[in-house]
Amino acid sequence: MIEKIWTRIIECEGEIFTQKKGKEFSYSIKGNTLFLSTTNRSISKQVIEHALEFVPLEKKTPLQHLQAPSYLYGNLMDDRIRKHDW
Repeated sequence: MIEKIWTRIIECEGEIFTQKKGKEFSYSIKGNTLFLSTTNRSISKQVIEHALEFVPLEKKTPLQHLQAPSYLYGNLMDDRIRKHDW
């Protein structure tokens, strides 16, 4: 499933996403890494693959052990990324 989701993530590069609490962000991609616009953090494709084990999400708590959980939540729960998969 990661390849299908990663393709969607690439297609949405530069678009605005929203964290659960409403803060907006975007990202750029270099290689297999997302570079977030509003922080110095980045998210690897491997971290996203691990986060997919927890979708669908009602809150970000299951992602707390991963890098940038608020951004992961905002990205993975967005309709452009999840479509009808979860």
